[in-house]
Amino acid sequence: MDALNTQDVSYTRRLVRLESIWWKRLLDVQAPYRWHVRQLGLGFVLDIGCGVGRHLGHLGGNGVGIDHNPHSIATARERGLRAYLPEEFVASEFNQPARFDSLLLSHVAEHLLPAATEELLRQYLPLIKAGGRIVLICPQECGYRSDPTHVQFMDFIQLTALVRRLGLVPVKAYSFPLPRIVGRIFRHNEFVIVAQKPI
Repeated sequence: MDALNTQDVSYTRRLVRLESIWWKRLLDVQAPYRWHVRQLGLGFVLDIGCGVGRHLGHLGGNGVGIDHNPHSIATARERGLRAYLPEEFVASEFNQPARFDSLLLSHVAEHLLPAATEELLRQYLPLIKAGGRIVLICPQECGYRSDPTHVQFMDFIQLTALVRRLGLVPVKAYSFPLPRIVGRIFRHNEFVIVAQKPI
């Protein structure tokens, strides 16, 4: 199996290995990202492309994750998080209209072509309450180049156009954790778009 396939066990192992590096744990490099996702005030969140559950963990498990990688889902569940494969989620108690306060799509859109990202979001938007938030997070240049499974660079222009096509209202767009220019050399700088589902 292709080691660069996001559904492969090797992709899950890569995610776990990257977050388990001793110095990252010692310095708690996730602290600013944990603070960031918490201060967004997402309520009960639907985390699409949740991977091994990093954001769900940051949110204290206050949500449900979906991912197409069975190995990542197994890891998230081992961490005590609610996570499902797409076909499992369909049959779950959480697959109900307006069940969630918000939707989080973090480090997913760059793995898909824009039409596929739009289709993915349209599939799950009915599950978000009217007035709920939709948060899209994508890597900037250095982070984009760091993963060979990335296929589409998504910056503020593309992400804003995407939320508008979905009928969402853009609320704010910003670079995190550092100013936009740093994204060319700092792998973990992110584009963040916050939008709202119309009431």
